[in-house]
Amino acid sequence: MKLWQKGAVAHEKVDKFTVGKDREYDIVLAQYDCQASIAHAKMLAKIGLISISESEQLCKVLEELKIAAETGNFTIEDEFEDMHSKIEHVLTKKLGDSGKKIHTARSRNDQVLVAMHLYLKKELGEIKTQVIAMFDLLLELSEKYENDLLPGYTHLQVAMPSSVGMWLSAYAENLIDDLYFWEAAYKIADQNPLGSAAGYGSAFPIDRELTTELLGFDQLKINSLAAQMSRGKLEKSTSIALSSIGNSLAKLSMDICLYMGQDFNFISFPKNLTTGSSIMPHKKNPDLFELVRGKCNNLQALPNQLALLTSNLPSGYHRDLQLAKGPIIDAVQELKACMDILLFSLPKLEVTKNITAQKKYDYLFSVDTLNTEVIAGKPFRDAYHELGQAIEKGDFLPNRTVNHSHLGSIGNLGLERIRQKMERIK
Repeated sequence: MKLWQKGAVAHEKVDKFTVGKDREYDIVLAQYDCQASIAHAKMLAKIGLISISESEQLCKVLEELKIAAETGNFTIEDEFEDMHSKIEHVLTKKLGDSGKKIHTARSRNDQVLVAMHLYLKKELGEIKTQVIAMFDLLLELSEKYENDLLPGYTHLQVAMPSSVGMWLSAYAENLIDDLYFWEAAYKIADQNPLGSAAGYGSAFPIDRELTTELLGFDQLKINSLAAQMSRGKLEKSTSIALSSIGNSLAKLSMDICLYMGQDFNFISFPKNLTTGSSIMPHKKNPDLFELVRGKCNNLQALPNQLALLTSNLPSGYHRDLQLAKGPIIDAVQELKACMDILLFSLPKLEVTKNITAQKKYDYLFSVDTLNTEVIAGKPFRDAYHELGQAIEKGDFLPNRTVNHSHLGSIGNLGLERIRQKMERIK
């Protein structure tokens, strides 16, 4: 069954190709389509296009379908093209002519738009909750390991002293930057496109302000064509936010994989968070973090994928935009899964003690030794050359006393200031 079908039947091969995975993704979106349809039915009653009784009947059945979708009990059989066809079929079967009236003053494009806005608004809210939880966890671990020195690297060469606290709080502060991208995506999602129909509005005197209020949107997407054009832009803006968070998680996971290796041996995790080898009995592989790294790196390709899909399209609806639905739904679920496993595993982090006491990290303290000379009165460049010559001759004796005090250094991480930054965007 197709809403648009007027007699002629599409070829089976065409039908299969055009429907694609719509049924699969529409299962995810069905509850939001029902939610929007409830608001639409109430609005139609208010402007007199259907009776109050018809509206109440429609809302009752739609609420039942919404609950079914929320609880995983909603199905879209192969005979239906999409969720819209299935829902309207159920309404018509139960309510007769009243069910046929639900599509008045809207199009399927209208429905997909508002369903995606509602879905992404909800999912972005849940992702923000996860990001804040990750932020809190990283700062908690930073405080715990604030004084545990860690070699810092540039070019993968030993550079200067860092600390586990500095390492982890750096990622905490980076998550704040990620939330700036999140904020932009959320603002775009928090607009009501319902009532744009196929992109050019309707001859019916619909009340779009009412549906905006009923659906809990902050704003109305005013211009009907602009509302239609938000399809693709909404997904792309969300993908940028997901990509930014993914970048932070991928980099953190890469660090973890590196630091767990025997050549570094900075950190470890319990055996039940690692995997073994089928032939090497000694292995404790960081598969969990490797998969987070891989999945989050994939997320960073998503903005480009959506940009290529939508960049050469003129205004108005095009079926190409159907292809934006699946990648963004998959990406949302992938990122949430990665966040969930990291929130589960990171509290079990184990840090190796006295890492920097090893002789191979002597040069880690060359800058601090140099600075001691400068503080004593020696010109920086003279002290630099003298110390460089001592290193070349093998005469360097490191001063392992670390006394960093400026804001943001290992001796003054400024964790409370970082917390304050987060509070401003919560």
